[in-house]
Amino acid sequence: MTAAARPSVAHGTFTVERRYDASPARVFRAHADPVAFRRWFADGEGWTIHEWTQDFRVGGGFTGRFRFGDEGNDTWFNDTDYLDIVPDRRIILSYVMGRMAGDGKQRASASLATTELVPDGSGTRLIYTEQGAFLDGADDITERERGCAEMLEALGRELEGHR
Repeated sequence: MTAAARPSVAHGTFTVERRYDASPARVFRAHADPVAFRRWFADGEGWTIHEWTQDFRVGGGFTGRFRFGDEGNDTWFNDTDYLDIVPDRRIILSYVMGRMAGDGKQRASASLATTELVPDGSGTRLIYTEQGAFLDGADDITERERGCAEMLEALGRELEGHR
């Protein structure tokens, strides 16, 4: 097998922090409520959501199938498992992302992510840390960190709009 044909894994870790003018309980609810969560996590301009389910409990998870813009049949998936949930304080999950390929899935990454909610005056400091394995050049840590930062900005808009 040539070096180019061998499967590869690139490992990476990043942390994104945000402060919200909302209590830890409100920030936690924005994760736990399936309608609010989908609104800031998955819905967005240019996105088509083909499937979305959420079961917010340890042992539960969420599954999404989505496409951005005019990517034709290029449908992405996100399969997530909740590993630990402490109300108003912490959410730990693992997830696999990739593209739908024929009858199966082509995995682009597998990650462990921790969301910490820390009281900060009258608001909350959210600390999101992700440890990822990015597979065969199909995804990379720089793009993932950018996407997570954008997602947390959407969470901020959700919290501002739904007091």
